[in-house]
Amino acid sequence: MMFNFKEFDERATDVVEWLTREFSAVRTGRATPALLDSVKVDSYGSKMPINQVGSVGTEDARTLRVSVWDASNVHAVEQAIVDADLGVSVVVDGGGIRVIFPELTSERRIQLLKVAKAKLEEARVSLRSARDDAGKEMDAEQKSGTMSEDERFAGKEQLQKRIDEKNKALDALYERKEKEINE
Repeated sequence: MMFNFKEFDERATDVVEWLTREFSAVRTGRATPALLDSVKVDSYGSKMPINQVGSVGTEDARTLRVSVWDASNVHAVEQAIVDADLGVSVVVDGGGIRVIFPELTSERRIQLLKVAKAKLEEARVSLRSARDDAGKEMDAEQKSGTMSEDERFAGKEQLQKRIDEKNKALDALYERKEKEINE
């Protein structure tokens, strides 16, 4: 009986998707609404994503405009953005909240690369965890007699090929983000 890689493939795909989302939140040269996706606002007694209390749009390359739907939440949204420690200036005006991103200095670029590298390493750790779990399953199946030693060996080889493919995908995401940050 050959090992079923369905659960591993799902976990590995989730890791790649997670890293993609995390990298979208790391600022490059342009301000995009995705940069505020991680901001949670204390509103109506619970923590809510910023896009559920207002709309986020782009004013220019370095400025985002947050239009809060309920005027009583403006201060809470402002505080949430400040608390997120994104290194931005926050200005409240009549039309909502203006979030101004500073020019990227070489120091800031280095910091962003470190953040991206840490996210990449976190994704690799998750991938290794998924690999270890699949390997343990194979070992357990061999011990129970539902898988022969040759099948387990072949399964582990196939598992390593899948790990290598996902690591290449993770590296490609990092290289693309690195290029964006350095532009």
